[in-house]
Parts: sequence; C-alpha cells; structure tokens
Amino acid sequence: MAASVDLSRITFIVMREMRGPLIALLTVYSVSILGMVFIPGIEVNGKVEYMSIFHAFYFMTYTATTTGFGEIPYPFSDAQRFWAILCLYISVITWFYAIGSIIRLFQNPFLLRALSEWQFSRGVQRIEQPFVIVCGFGDTGSVLMRGLSDYGLPAVVIDNDEERIKALQLRDYTVATPSFCGDASVPKHLLEAGLRRSNCKAVIAITNSEEVNLKISALTRLLNPKVGIITMSKVEVFEETLITLGGEVHIVDPFKIFAKVLAAAMHNPGFYAFNKWLVREKGATLSQYTSPPKGTWIICGYGRMGHEVNRVLSKYGIQTAVIDPHDSKEEEHIDQYIVGRSTSKTLGLAGIESAVGIISGTDDDGHNLGILLNARYFNKNLFTIVRQNNHENEIAFKATTVDMIMQPTLVAARKILFLLIAPLLKKFFYYLLENKPGRQQEMEAVIHSLREKVGNRVPHLITVHFTREKAKAVIELLDNNKKVTLRDLIRDPRAREKQLDLVFFVVKSAAQEIVLPPETYEIQENDQVLFCGTGLSSRLFNASINSAYKMYYIQYGVYPPRSYLANWFIARREKKKRLG
Repeated sequence: MAASVDLSRITFIVMREMRGPLIALLTVYSVSILGMVFIPGIEVNGKVEYMSIFHAFYFMTYTATTTGFGEIPYPFSDAQRFWAILCLYISVITWFYAIGSIIRLFQNPFLLRALSEWQFSRGVQRIEQPFVIVCGFGDTGSVLMRGLSDYGLPAVVIDNDEERIKALQLRDYTVATPSFCGDASVPKHLLEAGLRRSNCKAVIAITNSEEVNLKISALTRLLNPKVGIITMSKVEVFEETLITLGGEVHIVDPFKIFAKVLAAAMHNPGFYAFNKWLVREKGATLSQYTSPPKGTWIICGYGRMGHEVNRVLSKYGIQTAVIDPHDSKEEEHIDQYIVGRSTSKTLGLAGIESAVGIISGTDDDGHNLGILLNARYFNKNLFTIVRQNNHENEIAFKATTVDMIMQPTLVAARKILFLLIAPLLKKFFYYLLENKPGRQQEMEAVIHSLREKVGNRVPHLITVHFTREKAKAVIELLDNNKKVTLRDLIRDPRAREKQLDLVFFVVKSAAQEIVLPPETYEIQENDQVLFCGTGLSSRLFNASINSAYKMYYIQYGVYPPRSYLANWFIARREKKKRLG
C-alpha cells in the first residue's frame, strides 16, 4: 500500500513539473513534421515529391541529436531546407527549455523525498525473515545495529537526521537495513517501515526525545496491537504511561540497569563478570572478578544516575555523600548532601580521603573526567566509576584507567539486544540473583562450564524455537512418537561421542519454565530453549535440528541409507519382522 502511494506521488510530481516542456516539445515537433509533409520537394521524373509522415518524423528525430544523416528520401528543395532551418533553431531552444526543466525536476526536494520513501518501502517489502523497526540512530541505535547485524537480525531504521542516515548507509552490516530520514512519530512512516507486516517482530523507540519515544510507542500499539514495543525512557511519569499501553512493552532505563549491575558487582562479583562476558565487553573474562569495596561512597551529580545509584547503595546499607549544585527535594536516604560543584573544597567536605569509592555521574564528560583527576589527587586508592555520555570520547575515558565506565547508550543497547535475541535471559538472571541457598554454587557451576566449553572465544547467545519451520527434523521425530532429549541435541553431528560447546540456560514450554534444565529433559513442540556457546557449535546445533539425516546419526550412531533401493530393502525387512 505504502509503495503504491509513494509511486503515485512520484508520478504526480513528474507530470506536474514536465507538463509545460512536454507540451512545448509535442507542439514544436508536430508543427515541424506537418510542415515537412506539406511543403513540396524537388521534381523527380516530372513529379513533385512530398515527404511521408514517417520520413518527416525520422528526419526530426535524428536532427534532435544534432547529428545529420543527410536529406531523405531525396535531396530537399529550397523551401524544405528553409523550413528545416526554422525547425532546427526552434527545436534546439525547446530542448534547452525541456532539459532545464528536467534538471529542476531532479533538484525538487519533494520528488527526492518521494523517491526516497518509495525506495525505502520497497526495501522493507523485500525483507522476508523477522525484522525490527529501530526509531532513532544515535549512539544507542548505532551500537544496537552492530549487535543486530552480528546476530543476523534485519532491522529497518528511521531517523530525522540526514547525516546519520547517510552514515548508516556506509556501514558494512551483514543483514538488510533499509533506512529513511524522517520523523518516526508520523504514522505514515511507521506503516512504510512495515509496522503491519506479519514478520515485524518489534518497534524500538530510542530517539533523543522522551516525548517522541512515548508517541511512537502509543502509535505502535494503536496501529498494531500484536507487535512488541521496546522504548528507552528515563522519566518516571512517561514510564507509568508506557506501562498502561498493554501488550508486550519493555521499558529500558540505562540508569536503573546500571544501578542493579553495580549492586550485583558488590554482592555477587561472579555474576557481574558473567554479565560483562555475555555482552562481549572488551577485556571481559570469566576468570577475573571486579568487586567494588564497601564503605563510604561519594556521588558527584544527583541527576537520574545519582538518584538510582544512591537508592541501590542505601538499600544495602552503604553510606553515601552526594555533591550537586542543586538542593535536593527528594525524600531519600542521603547521609550527607553538599550543595555545590565537585571541587577540592566540596570533595574534602564529603570525606574524600577516607572514602572507598567515587561515582562521577554528571551529564558533562569533561566535568566527569575533571572530578576523577581531582579526586585521585587526594585519594589514589579510590574505586572509580565514571559516566561517559558521548561515545566519541571513548579514547579519553579509557586513558583514565577507571574501574568502571557507565555509558548509558551502551547499557541501553545491550539490554535491548538481549530482549530481542534472548528474551529468556531475564528469567535466568533473576534465578541466579535470588537470595536462596545454593544459588551461588549454581552460578559458579555455570561459569565453570562456560569457562571450559567457550573459554576465551566469543560467546553466542541463541534462542531456538522448536517449530516446524525452525526445527524440522526434531518435530518429525516427535510426530513419529520418538523422544528427543537435550542430551541428544548437544551431541556433535560430526562425532556423536563428543559434545558441542554449548550450555543450556532456560527451557520454556507451554506449562513451565525450567532454569538450568537437566540433559534428560524431553523436547516438546513449541518449546523455546536458550543456550550459550561458540559460533561453530551454534551453527552445528542448528544444522542438526533441521536435518533428519544428522538427527538419525545423533540418536542411533549410524547414518541412515539414502538410496531408494536401500530404503526399500530396509522397509521390506522390517515388514517381514512384524509379520514373522
């Protein structure tokens, strides 16, 4: 529908701009051809020859290119030559007028926009596999698109910054990425992006405006109640509105996410290392844990990040001192609140020399770096956490050798990526972080298994849905009343006595969700399985569940015959056994 509408707009603009030139060309050529037809030519054998309409049209056609092929079918008379001179000058002037109109046409911003919309909607229609719509291509969108490309999930991008769209079109993504420069909060653009297509998986609102994100989310729910919504919001009032939209809605607040991660790092260093390793953070390893110390912490900047961090630290009984230029009216537990900028004086009042850590969390990168340098002058043993607002300042922040860098765009992008490729991971994390006996030992066992099977290789999180389209061979076995266990699926299809480098996290069936399922679990149709492993093992796993030949070998240790004669012989022998 959108493509046809855009095509009609293009046709209308072209006809409107070229109507005058086309009429002028038709008039000039019609009069010229008629003149050549009715003007008498030379006498041949005593008879005056006249040009036919075809010859007159042919003459005017090749003279339009300013190349002459001679006078046809006979040499012209003087009257014909005089008329040809007039026609040549008039047609040249008309062509200059037409060419100028064509140039103006292709500079018309409305035509260029209509062409862009048409190409965009056509590109969206060519996507056959599940895809997502990304509204906003700032730092968060850029990081997210790289992750989606690495996992092979196509995306459609809308952003109102033309320079960002041009930058996107130069990226080396491995999946289709149609993009359009426009306002994502306009319903027409969402429809052009494929919102109502059956393979649209989710709409992701990550623009720089909270109001625009809210509007996109509301429009999405109205235009397609079945599609998922993921929106980035840092304002509690908007979050309350988003929750009421109904359906599948995920609100991503990078500051709340980081506060939870910080709490996990303090009370469960193994989980923090595990999380960093899963998101493929540079230098992350399962063998080294980062554990922030417990004691007095200084929070510089009491905005959204300061609020969330202070709330979490206070919840665990950790003393905090807050420095901010604005007086706080929040009814929260703050041990010491100092009004002012984070200078040597205010840091001294906050007890910088006896503090165990400092959080530099303002919305200015230069100010954050200055606070760290100033704080280290008084206490070199501080555990340092800094907020990086702009992705372009990454080199400067890494040069400071801080213990933890909080980049809101990166935190949000990773959270959204997990929601798309591994929705069951949330359940897995909640299970590991539950304050119950044995959870710490279970986490250590998971980390130990991942350390052995994946090690220093890049981890791949995979969610497999056992349907007829995505696990054909397994469903065929289930239809024949055969049992398929996780132990079978983890066998290497090249040598079944070996296991693939995979660790199962969660199994979700129609009746239950099982975290860390046993290998004896029997797969059922429509089950979802979340696992982590290497890229090669993931590809071998996917090949096995879709190949009846490989599944037969995995279960029985022999390869089934492929020829028609061998299959006929085996079927005949089985029949004799049943009858005999």
